[in-house]
Amino acid sequence: MQYRKLGRTGFLVSDIGYGAWGIGGKQWLGGTDDESVKALRRAIELGLNLIDTALAYGDGHSEQLVGQVVRETSGKIYVATKVPPKNLVWPARAGTPIAEVFPYDYILQSAETSLRNLKLDTIDLLQLHVWNPEWTPRDEWRRALEELKRSGKVQAVGVSLSDHDPDSGLDIIRTGLIDTVQVIYNIFDQSPERNLFSACQEHNIGVLARVPLDEGGLTGSITEATRFEPTDFRARYFRGPDRKKQVVEHVDALRRDLGDANLAETALRFCLSHPAVSSVIPGRRTVRHAEANCALSDKGPLPPDTLRMLKRHAWARNFYS
Repeated sequence: MQYRKLGRTGFLVSDIGYGAWGIGGKQWLGGTDDESVKALRRAIELGLNLIDTALAYGDGHSEQLVGQVVRETSGKIYVATKVPPKNLVWPARAGTPIAEVFPYDYILQSAETSLRNLKLDTIDLLQLHVWNPEWTPRDEWRRALEELKRSGKVQAVGVSLSDHDPDSGLDIIRTGLIDTVQVIYNIFDQSPERNLFSACQEHNIGVLARVPLDEGGLTGSITEATRFEPTDFRARYFRGPDRKKQVVEHVDALRRDLGDANLAETALRFCLSHPAVSSVIPGRRTVRHAEANCALSDKGPLPPDTLRMLKRHAWARNFYS
């Protein structure tokens, strides 16, 4: 396992992290707690030391599983979690007052709830789960995050940026008041390369690259016949025959260019190839996937000619809307 600095936090984190949305038990169906715990433990055995979870993942269930595994581990595991929007609206909407989303007292209360779920003394990285650049000058979020850091309940702070809108983080990065950003970055959505990554490098901001496999699209497992349970998040993300057809067409084009190269492996190594990325955080709920993902760390970045080829596979669209 290879390790990178998480911006100015002082944390040296595994460049392959663990995205724990899928183990929350509600939005992604088909897994079990026993499988999830085994996968977490195996990833840690293989050198992974960064887990990203959230209070909203299964109403705290993901945090509880993460805390269980972290408490039984002797080495240092960095835990990142998130404050959900009070109005439960993802992504943040323009014109929404911050008082409806991140009032001062609510941020503090959410952090306390996460600490109880995790049963840990401190949160290594606390992130706001949505962001609207209109809130950058506001005092509420600043005071709350500064208070949590002063108290020692939180070590570092950041924001999770809006879906497919990396430039929404440029203003808050320049304030010097946050340590990290979390952003969608994958072969299809290469937009963080335009402005965000250079700003993060300039201001020494850590970057967590989320959705590296496009919610499963870049694994190559989605076909036009794929069906999910109605309450599974992916049923909405890949809803209707047209979305799955588009994914298949784009993935087929990728495969033609990649030849024998493994699609999922290439997708994760694509994220690791940019020097601004501190860690990529794919979800995985089985030991097999934990082992496969962790093994990629030692393979390093993709060759320059492969990266040039992948530029033409950028695909502007928003399946979250």
